[in-house]
Amino acid sequence: MTAAPLYPQRRSRPRFQLKGQLAGFTLSPIGWLAYTSGRIRRAAATPAACLVGEFTRILAGANTWQGKGFNQIWRPFPDPTKKQDRFLELNSTIETLEFGDSLGQIPNRGLFGQPDITLFGLTYLQQISDANVKGPNGQPAGLHVEPGIWLNVPATTDPQDPATVARLASIPHGTTIVVQGAGSVVAGPPEIADNDIFPFPIGQPSKPITDFPEQNLSIPTDFRSKPDDIRGITQEMVNNPNSVLQTVIREQRITSTTVLQISSANRTPPPSSGGGTSNIAFLGPNANAVEIDAIFWIETVQTGDTVTHQLQYTQRVLLNFDGLSWPHVSVATLTKVR
Repeated sequence: MTAAPLYPQRRSRPRFQLKGQLAGFTLSPIGWLAYTSGRIRRAAATPAACLVGEFTRILAGANTWQGKGFNQIWRPFPDPTKKQDRFLELNSTIETLEFGDSLGQIPNRGLFGQPDITLFGLTYLQQISDANVKGPNGQPAGLHVEPGIWLNVPATTDPQDPATVARLASIPHGTTIVVQGAGSVVAGPPEIADNDIFPFPIGQPSKPITDFPEQNLSIPTDFRSKPDDIRGITQEMVNNPNSVLQTVIREQRITSTTVLQISSANRTPPPSSGGGTSNIAFLGPNANAVEIDAIFWIETVQTGDTVTHQLQYTQRVLLNFDGLSWPHVSVATLTKVR
């Protein structure tokens, strides 16, 4: 069932005649309208929950996805002697991702030559737990809760950007994000590149630091998750978190992939502006979340005569502290359960 519009059209009101220099212009109830070249035209309707390609069909309406993944985060270490600034946390993860019904039409007002636009979106709730660590209730310990919204943004003239998608989210640590980018549909499986967890001097990603001992699982250290807490995590996963995704699809027959590539930074693919992070005061000097980059793949998987859908993602958050940018990488593979 489609939800009612977020901003329903108001009831008809009497027409008002303006005086003086504005004579000849009238105000009347116009509903969902856009303005172009002095004329009023009705904004084109877009199907509820429209993002791009298969995202529309697969995610339209409330549904739930579940699966497993891998999480890595360099986090600051509170050493009063200042001899150790970092701790490497590693987690095998269990994830549930719930999408709500469409938000309906969301009007954004343009200025001068830029017509009004209509956004469409879906709410979501992401919950991630640790597969190896139990909480006080005996259940997998919680790691992450993220409520948010996915938006479909039409092409605009000011700014001059093509149609984009955006993700708006709040993270309980005290960070809110807007990440925006492009969507496309490609035939066959996704191309998932290798990645890494190497920190680097702030603003100098071409100078990675590759020799921190915490990254080598064969070297015992008090500054990495305990061995019992990282069962199933391999050196290959630490070296290349995306290997977790690559392994899943290696033997699958994927006939189509919708790709959503989003970032909080201004980069290619578009948009040319917009996006960002905002943090509570504490995070600024301790673990400042400055950038988020992510790619989501919605894949059509053919197994004999059966067609299913699979959602994979890789995300990197950069946390700045003690002069370095420290990657926080999360990956997962999810399937639709209802």
